[in-house]
Amino acid sequence: MSSGVVFSVLVIAAAAYGLVALAARSGLWSAKFPWYIAAIGVPLVVLVAGFAGGWRLLVPGEGGAEPLLPLAVWIDAVVEWLVTRYGDALREHVSNPVVFAIGFFERFLHQSIAWPAMAISFALLAFHASRSWGLTLFVAASFTVIWALQLWTPTMQTLSLISVSIAVTALIGLPLGILMGLSDGFRSVMRPVLDFMQTMPSFVYLIPVVMLFGLGTFSGVLATAVYAAPPLIRLTDLGLRLVDKEVMEAAAAFGADRRQTLWRVQLPLALPNVMAGVNQSIMMALAMVVIASMIGVRGLGQEVFYGLQRQEPGTGFTAGLCIVLLAIVLDRITQAYGQRMQAHSAGGAI
Repeated sequence: MSSGVVFSVLVIAAAAYGLVALAARSGLWSAKFPWYIAAIGVPLVVLVAGFAGGWRLLVPGEGGAEPLLPLAVWIDAVVEWLVTRYGDALREHVSNPVVFAIGFFERFLHQSIAWPAMAISFALLAFHASRSWGLTLFVAASFTVIWALQLWTPTMQTLSLISVSIAVTALIGLPLGILMGLSDGFRSVMRPVLDFMQTMPSFVYLIPVVMLFGLGTFSGVLATAVYAAPPLIRLTDLGLRLVDKEVMEAAAAFGADRRQTLWRVQLPLALPNVMAGVNQSIMMALAMVVIASMIGVRGLGQEVFYGLQRQEPGTGFTAGLCIVLLAIVLDRITQAYGQRMQAHSAGGAI
């Protein structure tokens, strides 16, 4: 037994004594026998168990050793069962329609609309949102730079992927956010789930998705939608909870039921927060573009990945620049619409 193991056992015994003593001093000790008996007995049990063989639990397992908690084996078994049982049905009824929608949207953006028309459309959208000539000119210049870099096709592929992913994110996130805003119990359940989703490395999402749906566009859409959903869910919940209680009471006084209050009072007043959630989801979806390229998703992320594989920094930089320009354009437009909605709701409140 090494000195490090001895020290660890002693530290655990001291910590056990400290916890019992702290519980007694804080008035939390409710056992019938005196606390000092437990304060002596618990550390003794720890010492005896530790030096009798329990110290082996303190030593990290060697490579290839069986884990005490075989969580990886359980997850592999569940995913393998899902793939065997439902893989073909999911690909036929879920994956294929989404891939068709992305292909249609991509062809529409790339083949049916010339790049000047697309640039003008986004510039007009920016002006309608912000009433700012500066933002309008920036949007037009950004699309012109993308075209001049000969990366228009990958940009439209990325835009179609982001659009469908955000649509899927909204279908998932908005109902969950509304339920969180209306139910404290559901919110307490969802908060650790959202914490898990936001802190889990994005690469982990790709593994089960690829096993279920294979390499390709749909796997990228699903992984992107799941990765981008938490901000929209959280901000929808926040927006509903920030609605003034006096407004809710006034709606109830005028005879509005729960459904009418939700659709005609709460959601309209929560729209600025919802738009902020959409904005953050778009940014997270764009952050997933390069990672999704590793499973065969076409677009600007694939160009960055090619630059890495071929050691061509110029290719990676130009594709990355296009991602940055597209992100800024979408960010500024959605922010401007959110600010307009906020000003409109504030004016209505006044």
